[in-house]
Amino acid sequence: MKIIKTLALAAGIGALLSSASYAEGLSGKVIGFSQIGSESGWRAAETSVTKAEAEKLGIDLKFADAQQKQENQIKAIRGFIAQGVDAILVAPVVATGWEEVLTEAKEANIPVVLLDRGIDAPEDLYLTSVASDQVKEGRVAGEWLVAEVGDRQCNVVELQGTVGSSPAINRKQGFEEGIAGAANLAIIRSQTGDFTRSKGKEVMEGFLKAEGGGANICAVYAHNDDMAVGAIQAIKDAGLKPGSDILVVSIDAVPDIFAAMVAGEANATVELTPNMAGPAFAALDAYLNAGTVPEKFIITESKLYTPADDPQGEYDRRKGLGY
Repeated sequence: MKIIKTLALAAGIGALLSSASYAEGLSGKVIGFSQIGSESGWRAAETSVTKAEAEKLGIDLKFADAQQKQENQIKAIRGFIAQGVDAILVAPVVATGWEEVLTEAKEANIPVVLLDRGIDAPEDLYLTSVASDQVKEGRVAGEWLVAEVGDRQCNVVELQGTVGSSPAINRKQGFEEGIAGAANLAIIRSQTGDFTRSKGKEVMEGFLKAEGGGANICAVYAHNDDMAVGAIQAIKDAGLKPGSDILVVSIDAVPDIFAAMVAGEANATVELTPNMAGPAFAALDAYLNAGTVPEKFIITESKLYTPADDPQGEYDRRKGLGY
């Protein structure tokens, strides 16, 4: 994704619900929200934050849960178009296959805002995209691991996100860039865990069996925390100590990964803020009420967290925000 503008969100999760002061012009607007589903704690938090923001701003939010299926999202978007909504938010489950339905939205003069994931489609089919720099997230995770292991040999297993999704593609690319200069690090196995805890556990079990019960694995890199938590359970079931026998690094910064840090079972996570709605609603307010066309890509801030960053405090703060 070409980064045109970086939007620096207020520091810390405590500033998540802050857009009401600059998007009050959306009161009374009807906005459709096609969400991927609830495959992870982070996804549930994004949904919770979006609904809370909409309520504060007086938006009539029409919510549709796609249950991880693109066909359900396309059906929901067409339903929003038929209802004549003022705008549509969509967190796309995969990157391809959107041109036809987004063309229909464009022809109906309904602006579309992408949340947290990108798509492979002409940029004129959506107003803006609010997302993190997913390549950077993976790169930060890789650079942390390089620094952590030093000169020792480290074989890494990778739990990828949903096949074909932009986070899976970009977080893999970024991690590979992050470890590229370290000849002592190598990804020896990589497989999708579909961003879910149960699948992450299942795939990690397979990795452990294939690699001498885990003796040949130095670290696991998971594209999200939920898969990492599943992997942690698999490592424990194999009689090993996650966080020491096998290092655990992942992305999202959900409460459970901080609980794992407190227990000494996880080593690092890269934050993905669930507040995509605040910047999205601000962009829609400016566009619908002032005719201001926002930057095409609004990039949210990311941060690395380790056990040195008060994991108990982070767990407590995030639990109260809908995770």
